[in-house]
Amino acid sequence: MVNLERTYDMALEGFGDALALKDADSEAHCKRVTAFSISIARALHLPPKDIRIMARGAFLHDIGKLAIPDTIIRKPGQLDLEEVTIMREHPYHGYQMVKKIPFLQDASEIVYTHHERYDGTGYPRGLRGEQIPFGARIVAVANTFDSITSNLPYRKSRSLTAAREEIERWARRQFDPEIVRSFLAIPDNAWADMRKEIDSGIAAFATR
Repeated sequence: MVNLERTYDMALEGFGDALALKDADSEAHCKRVTAFSISIARALHLPPKDIRIMARGAFLHDIGKLAIPDTIIRKPGQLDLEEVTIMREHPYHGYQMVKKIPFLQDASEIVYTHHERYDGTGYPRGLRGEQIPFGARIVAVANTFDSITSNLPYRKSRSLTAAREEIERWARRQFDPEIVRSFLAIPDNAWADMRKEIDSGIAAFATR
């Protein structure tokens, strides 16, 4: 069983390496989103099995960007309407890549639905509320939190406080309010420590 789990881990690392070759910032983003998602899931007292599935989905949530043209992925400014439409295809592409792998079938649903919104205005299918897998609703909060607090090609990072306030403001519309409550209960220093640990680990590995 231990060897099988290690094989799973190596497969996930391979996916992560492939995405990192396309977009250097994606490795750190995916690792942070995974760590943030696990912290929220633990605060919600999810069973370990559900957390493992969600963590795999969190790590692979952007894998569909492998199918998106580099000119869009690396564009140093806001995307135009046509480019946004293409970018919004990445959850579907990721789902198609992952769903045929037996140990990732459940995680593939999280990849597919991490941009759905609680009020039904998300994409790609316009799911709402409990139609969206619970793990995907957690990843949506973690993904947004990391995006707000990270430097992006078209804007600079914002503070942890600003990110928390924005996520709280979008509860019941973009995010599941139960998940937002658990997210807000986690102190700022916990998020800062996780980010520092992940980013320093990646930087140390890169200099070997």
